[in-house]
Amino acid sequence: MRLGVLDIGSNTVHLLSVDAHPGARPEPFADHKRSLPLIRHLDASGAIDPAGQDALVEFIAEAVAFAERHRAEDMISFCTSAIREAANGPEVLARVEAETGVHLVELTGEQESAMTYFAVRRWHGWGVGSILNFDIGGGSFEIAYGADELPSHAVSLPFGAGRLTKDWLPDDPPGPKSVKKLRKHILRGMEEAFAAFPAVESPVVVTGTSKTFRSLGRLTGAAPSAAGPFVPRLLRADDLHLWVNRLAAMPAGERAALPGVSDTRAAQVFAGALVALAAMRAFGVVQLQICPWALREGLILNRLDALMLQGHLPEGVRPGVGAVDLNTDSLLPGLALGVR
Repeated sequence: MRLGVLDIGSNTVHLLSVDAHPGARPEPFADHKRSLPLIRHLDASGAIDPAGQDALVEFIAEAVAFAERHRAEDMISFCTSAIREAANGPEVLARVEAETGVHLVELTGEQESAMTYFAVRRWHGWGVGSILNFDIGGGSFEIAYGADELPSHAVSLPFGAGRLTKDWLPDDPPGPKSVKKLRKHILRGMEEAFAAFPAVESPVVVTGTSKTFRSLGRLTGAAPSAAGPFVPRLLRADDLHLWVNRLAAMPAGERAALPGVSDTRAAQVFAGALVALAAMRAFGVVQLQICPWALREGLILNRLDALMLQGHLPEGVRPGVGAVDLNTDSLLPGLALGVR
């Protein structure tokens, strides 16, 4: 089946079309995306301004047409912290639905963290033991930990790279006083988050998801995206520490020329590096693995699991060898969007 995934993030709005069926790995078919940093469209009251709303509605209308043109049979539509934390978030969601017909599901921070962890678990399997995952978005930072398919602990902190850049680093390059204040702010939050988490049990794999972690991995020597998703990519805390100091002295224009850093994310990659390093230090992580799957893939897999359990397989798709015909009436309709 062809599934459309409409992701309204804090930095980018993205419609991804994938070919997938229950039990298979989702394969990207086509995508349509645009840089739309909604955090920069927040007015003094914390509301998304009319220009940001207009751009959002315009893109979603394009995304619907894109999905129809590519014959999507099902569609997942969701938004994260940019709308979740906006003062006029409910009004924006209502306008989107009235003008485009799209109902955006507003994920909570805990749901966002849990579904990202779920994708990481599916990618790595059971052989890695427990998983501790960090995810840096534009508006929030998620941490999830557990030994099962869903995490036992999942939190979301207001440490998104775009949000911190807007609120704490007004200058380009950032001034030393601003950087010092931001470091302290992040450190306090990480120490509180670590104190609330259980002891991490071995064996454990520590992972990082999101574009920010991929960019930081590339900066510190990881393989480029062109090498494909199956190439192992690591991010070491000591290497990241060196790059934090370098990035602090660079204006955004210079950062954009670095490998793995795009023009649209150059301004905020420094704040993202501060968050990543603080998280690794607080949790005693020497190095982590970059996982290519994150929130989008978690929601896709969740939808496919629900279709399998409910018996709603598309025409032409049948269970694999050894499948059991279950009575799904007594089963949960897929994984919950949250921590068990």
